[in-house]
Amino acid sequence: MKKLNQLEESKFLKLFFAFVSLCFVIAAFIMPDCSSAFSGLWKILTGTCKISTNYFALGGFSATFLNMGLVGLIFTALCCLPGCKATNVTTLGVLLTIGFGSWGINVLNIIPTVLGVFLFCFVKKEKPGAMVNAMLYSTGIAPLISDLLFRYPGVDYIGFNGLGLGLALLIGVIIGFFLPAGLAHAPNIHKGFDLYSAAVPIGFTAFFLRSVLYNVMLGKNPGQLGLSTMAALDVVSWPMTNIFCFAVFGLCIVAALLMGCTPKAYWNLMKDSGHGVSFTSKYGNAPFLMNVGIFGLMIVGYFNLAGAIDGVNVWTGMTFGIVFCMLATCNSGSHPGNVLPIMIGYIVTSFLFGWIAGLLGVENYALTIGSQSILIGLCYANGLSPIAGKYGWAHGILAAGLHYLLVTAVPDMHGGFCLYNGGFTAALICLLFVPQLEKFCKTKEERKQKKIKAQ
Repeated sequence: MKKLNQLEESKFLKLFFAFVSLCFVIAAFIMPDCSSAFSGLWKILTGTCKISTNYFALGGFSATFLNMGLVGLIFTALCCLPGCKATNVTTLGVLLTIGFGSWGINVLNIIPTVLGVFLFCFVKKEKPGAMVNAMLYSTGIAPLISDLLFRYPGVDYIGFNGLGLGLALLIGVIIGFFLPAGLAHAPNIHKGFDLYSAAVPIGFTAFFLRSVLYNVMLGKNPGQLGLSTMAALDVVSWPMTNIFCFAVFGLCIVAALLMGCTPKAYWNLMKDSGHGVSFTSKYGNAPFLMNVGIFGLMIVGYFNLAGAIDGVNVWTGMTFGIVFCMLATCNSGSHPGNVLPIMIGYIVTSFLFGWIAGLLGVENYALTIGSQSILIGLCYANGLSPIAGKYGWAHGILAAGLHYLLVTAVPDMHGGFCLYNGGFTAALICLLFVPQLEKFCKTKEERKQKKIKAQ
C-alpha cells in the first residue's frame, strides 16, 4: 500500500476515481430494489431533471447508484485519454459529476455538451485528453439538455421527438464548444475564493439561455414536472445512504493509514488556508485520501445532526448526492478546519432569521438547517472555505451567512437549469465580500506578522 503513496499524482487520482465509481456500481446491485435497476435507470434517463429532482423517488435506489457509478466510470475512462493529467481540478469535477448523478445528471444528458468540447478540440487542434476538465464541468447545465430533449417548447412532457433531439444536440454542442474560454477566465472574477469556479460561466450561460429560450421565445419558464421536489422524503433512505458513506469513507481512512499517513502529516494539511492549493501536489496522496475520509464523515455527521435538530429524514437523492458534491473540494482547499466555520455560519444565520421571522408572525419558517434547500446551499457555501482559511473563522462565518441569504433566490435567475446554483451564489458573494476583505481586513498571516513585530 505504501507504494501508492509514491505513485505519480495523476495516476493515483485516476485510481481513486475508478475506486469511487466502482463502489457505486457494486452498491447498486446489492440494494433492496436491485431487480428494478435498469427499468429505474430508464426512468432517470427519460425524465426532466431541473435542480432538486430526486432520483431516489424517480428511479429508485439501485438505479440511482448505478447512474452515479456509470457517470463516474465514463469520466474515469475519459481521464485515461492521451494528454489527460488528472489534478485537483479534475478531482473536483469528477466528484461533482458523480454527486449530481443522484439529482440532475445522467448518462444521456451529459452527451451533447461533451460532444461540444470534442468539437472545440477538433477546431482548435487540442488533444481531447487535455480538455477532460472542460467536459466534466460542461455537465453542470445537463438539466437544460433534458428539458429541451423531452418537452420544449411546451409545458407538458412530450418524450423523444425530432425537434427536442435537434435542439438538445445543437445547444449542448454550442455550450460545450464555448465553455473552455469561460472556464479559463472564471478565477479572475472571484480571485480563487470560490472553489466551485466553473459555476461562473455555467451560471451565466444558464441565465442567458433561460431568458432567451423561455422568457423571450415562449413568455414562460415551465416548472418541474411530475414528482415534487420533496417527494422522496417519504422514501426511507437513511440506512442505504449512511451505510454506504461510512463504508467508503472508512475504507479511505484505512487505506490512508496503510499508505503511511501520520497524524502530523494530516495536521499539516489541516493548517492550510485552502486558497489556491492542490493537496495531492503539496502534501501527497496519503494525506489527501485521509482528508477524503475524515471530511466525508464530517459532512455525513452534519447532515444527520441537521436532520435530528429539525426532526426530519434529510436523506433524499439530493442530499446523498451533495455529500459528494461538497466532498469534491477535498483536493482543492476544503478540510474540516476551514469548513467548520462555514457550517457554523449557516446554523447561526438559520436560527437568527428563524427567530426574526417568528417575531414578524411567520409560521413554519421554511429555511431551517434541515430543509433541503439549505442543506444543498451549505454544500456550495463550502466553496467559500478559503475565506475562513485565509482571513479567519469570523470572516468565514459571515461569508456563510451571506450565502445563506442569497442561495434560495438565485434559481430564479437560471430557472433551475444550473446545477452549480450554490457555486454561482458563492461567486456573487466573492464579488461583494472579497473586495471589502482586501480593503479593510488583514489575513491571518498578516496579523501574525504584525504580532511578531510588536513583540
